[in-house]
Amino acid sequence: MTGSETLLISILIVLIGYFIGSIPMGFVVIKLFRGKDITQIGSGRTGGTNAMRAGGLGLGALTGFLDFLKGFVAIWIARMWLPDLIWPQVLAGAAAVFGHNWSIWLYLLTGRLNAGAGTGPNVGAAMAIWPPLVLVVVPVILFFVFVVGYASLASIAAAFVIVIILVYRAVYSGTPWQYGIYGLLTLLIVAYALRPNIKRLIEGTERRVGLFAKKSL
Repeated sequence: MTGSETLLISILIVLIGYFIGSIPMGFVVIKLFRGKDITQIGSGRTGGTNAMRAGGLGLGALTGFLDFLKGFVAIWIARMWLPDLIWPQVLAGAAAVFGHNWSIWLYLLTGRLNAGAGTGPNVGAAMAIWPPLVLVVVPVILFFVFVVGYASLASIAAAFVIVIILVYRAVYSGTPWQYGIYGLLTLLIVAYALRPNIKRLIEGTERRVGLFAKKSL
């Protein structure tokens, strides 16, 4: 395979990652099972937390799992097509998170571009990179959602943990350093998408979920 062919395939892999990440799973799930437009409910986001608000715990979990698969599949495709290259994996995973947060498909369906916070595909891609990582990240997410009561903090905390683990492994286990770049990129993507939530957290007006959800009413 020539260098130009590799470049074209790499670009295609990244685009596929974005378009897969852009599939608004929460919108599809809530529309299919509840007949509602999730963008008109709660935060308006299409991720698992707002799907839980719109359709209950089961549909929220289903949405979270499907979002998780988006990131995982993006990395899997990159590895299948260019198994010896790391950068296509890194960029495809980050593109899936970016697509989840700013979805072209949701824009075409509803006129709304902002979709999610990127947690599901971020965890999915990170697990594809190093599967044991999920054993740390998932408990962190559950703690911040159901005990602390802030989904936005759960997303930020998960992104931080992913960075720490991937950078640590690059430094001390000799894994490709590019995976650490994946963690940094997705942390920036998640934090940028959550700018309004961060502002509300500072002001003390952020919407609460989990055990404390009723206290925000």
